[in-house]
Amino acid sequence: MYVDSEVSRLRTVLLHRPSAELARLTPRNNDSLLFDGIPWVSRAQEEHDAFAEALRSRGVEVLYLGELLAETLTVPEARAELTAGVLSARRLGDSLRAGVAGYLADQDPDRLGEILIAGLAHEEIKPGGGGLVYEMMDRHDFVIDPLPNLLFTRDSSVWVRDRVAVTSLAMRARRRETTLTHAIYRHHPRFVGAELLFDPTLEHVEGGDVLVLAPEVLAIGVGERTTPAGAERLAQRVIAAGLAHTVLAVPIAQERATMHLDTVCTMVDVDAVVMYPNLADSLQAWTVTGVGDELRVRPPRPFLEAAAEAMGIDRLRVIDTGLDPVTAEREQWDDGNNTLAIAPRLCVAYERNVETNAQLERAGIEVVRISGSELGSGRGGPRCMSCPIQRDPLH
Repeated sequence: MYVDSEVSRLRTVLLHRPSAELARLTPRNNDSLLFDGIPWVSRAQEEHDAFAEALRSRGVEVLYLGELLAETLTVPEARAELTAGVLSARRLGDSLRAGVAGYLADQDPDRLGEILIAGLAHEEIKPGGGGLVYEMMDRHDFVIDPLPNLLFTRDSSVWVRDRVAVTSLAMRARRRETTLTHAIYRHHPRFVGAELLFDPTLEHVEGGDVLVLAPEVLAIGVGERTTPAGAERLAQRVIAAGLAHTVLAVPIAQERATMHLDTVCTMVDVDAVVMYPNLADSLQAWTVTGVGDELRVRPPRPFLEAAAEAMGIDRLRVIDTGLDPVTAEREQWDDGNNTLAIAPRLCVAYERNVETNAQLERAGIEVVRISGSELGSGRGGPRCMSCPIQRDPLH
């Protein structure tokens, strides 16, 4: 496991194929579960399968989070930990908690993994003895909430060289996602010996805000999902561990359209980014360096200038989203900036962002187009849906 850039040759990636958890979305709960619409589940699965195949056809090993979770649940310690996690919810009460505990204890690892991801509805369990909490629940309520955003595997963990940061997700609907990734990285045989750089008990940081710009250079977006305290904590840890000499803290608007740094900027070559033009000139960065646990923070300056200096290059080339302000705004909303680099000058992007993809190709970037009409309803593109675990070293 090793990642020291956003663009070097991708070898292994973690995805989550959407399943029953998407079918839990309704007009009553899609807002609270952070989806802008109700996806057509079978079509979303077809689109995701095509995404995975596009990666495999270019030599990328695809790991599925659901399969890793089921295998992790064969480890007694992991099973006990994850079961205790869902049973600790204070809203359950003693009677319902006992009923749910008995139900979960009867499930094999595959089925238990499905429940931890897709949730458990009121009508799916009949606990012995009832209990006030169960009786007073609406028949449409969840005893265990589903995790439809697990699709976006980028957010719950980030690899920096040979270490993994299991993140701390800001939105209540997503916080349980990291209990699953945390258990996988600590208990699955594939990750034996993996050293954790961050964990879900710490300040909020989400993977969509973390860009590994170059070996030993990180950018961390600070906005709706990642706090200044979270950025500082991650900066302290990567610098102290010798994984980075420079971290750029980059404020972004605290809005749905710009929830993460990778919704406005992703790398497509060692010296090039695709970027929302409305922000290209205004995006600022605080430069964080240090020795050991002592951080030094330089005043803000233009992001593109600070990034180029930290990366040791003359300038960072910018490829605009769209050709005009209206197209740029539309295609930024449709995740035109949210590309996944398979190698330098080779990236995956949603086909719907016609102008941005054309801009990329004019700049010498090969674009692997995938459909995302249903996948995009959760506000995420190819980068959001993928967590690189192994890339070739950049140098």
